[in-house]
Amino acid sequence: MMKAALLTAAVALYMLHQDFWFWRTAYPLVFGFLPVGLFYHGVYTVTVSGLMWMLVKFSWPSHLESNLPSEKDSRL
Repeated sequence: MMKAALLTAAVALYMLHQDFWFWRTAYPLVFGFLPVGLFYHGVYTVTVSGLMWMLVKFSWPSHLESNLPSEKDSRL
């Protein structure tokens, strides 16, 4: 269930990245100085970073980590 929700969120965020609605204008200004398109991409970046954290935490294949050498086995 969690993997399906994460996949749905990834597809939705991919579609939201194509923000054609802010292409033609820099107004309204957010906080009085920040163009709305730049603000949108800032919020989008923070949201995608959170999704990537969730993907790594909940969907990372554990078998990839099982073959790592321990610290005492590795020699320089």
